Amino acid sequence: MDISDWRKKIDELDEQIVRLISQRAEAAQAIGELKRTANLPVYEPQREQHVFDHVRKANPGPLADTEIQHVYERVIDVMRTLQRRDR
Repeated sequence: MDISDWRKKIDELDEQIVRLISQRAEAAQAIGELKRTANLPVYEPQREQHVFDHVRKANPGPLADTEIQHVYERVIDVMRTLQRRDR
């Protein structure tokens, strides 16, 4: 494959990632609504740590575990903001 083939593959993967992130955001919104109803905090450090542990365990590489966690730290930060925005 040449560079244009790899870039096309990246574009296709990005489209899949966007769809999955959107699905994750929908789930986060639903959880945010449940948290509001139950008067629970948006920020749950133990749950976030569980997510980090889970994605590191699921990580096949080539990203290092710390790098995949950095990606998820940002994802979770955005999801937390989404939950707060819906309040």
